[in-house]
Amino acid sequence: MTLEREREYRAGIENALRAGWEILQHGGSSLDATEAAVRVFEDDPLFNAGKGSVFSAAGTNEMDAAIMDGKTLRAGAVADVRHIKNPISLARLVMEKSPHVLMSGPGAEDFAKQHGVELVDAKYFFTQERWEALQKAKVAEKAGGNGDKKFFLTDQDLHGTVGAVALDRDGNLAAATSTGGKTNKLSGRIGDTPIIGGGTYANNATCAVSGTGDGEFFIMATAAHDVSALIEYRRETVEEASVAVIDKIGKLGGTGGMIAIDKNGKIALPFNSSGMYRGYVDANGKFVTEIYR
Repeated sequence: MTLEREREYRAGIENALRAGWEILQHGGSSLDATEAAVRVFEDDPLFNAGKGSVFSAAGTNEMDAAIMDGKTLRAGAVADVRHIKNPISLARLVMEKSPHVLMSGPGAEDFAKQHGVELVDAKYFFTQERWEALQKAKVAEKAGGNGDKKFFLTDQDLHGTVGAVALDRDGNLAAATSTGGKTNKLSGRIGDTPIIGGGTYANNATCAVSGTGDGEFFIMATAAHDVSALIEYRRETVEEASVAVIDKIGKLGGTGGMIAIDKNGKIALPFNSSGMYRGYVDANGKFVTEIYR
């Protein structure tokens, strides 16, 4: 990580925070704020979502996204979409304009067209850096599978997810998550991001959560919902609950982290990897961005 690169990442996080913060400042909803923040990430090629999505083993960009409203528990999600510039906004359309929670592939893209969403050519998602990461992953795979991957690849090459959680002045929580998935994943693989309760969850009674990391383990642990359950049933704090769930994921063999905010505005940003791109704006308007421990 060069200093210049670190500055770029911090600026990207701050841009997303600002987009959400400005909506909240003007009395907007947590749903609008989280969607806006995630759209900024999706448009920034530095992050693994939208424009910066990683490539599957087949050389395709296959994106997942989800959004959830803590007030109503309504949620919308899309999986394996390949021509949607901002998957998070399509996820919101699924929540608001369809009777469904999760739509995938060509069906989700047909639904997008019916609602006037502009589709983009697959070339839009191509970035040289992500393409090179796929080639490195293929070399690593040939050289001995997962055992040698760490030697060739950084965590940044392999995966990443963007997300936002927010509490608005009406006391409503929301969570939004978007990802390109894992580099060199089998085509058609879907991770935890669009799985409500896996990588995304919001409930006004407890908290809003968005996760990043080894998606399969987040699904097995029903990670995002588990944080809410620990707060609801065991009266744990958002910090205690989220740390406990990340510990559980670690025991299963997974790495990752999450961002969480409770109904009182307390935040938690636990992770068990060497770092996690993260940031927050507090009630006083103080911006904080962090990468390492």
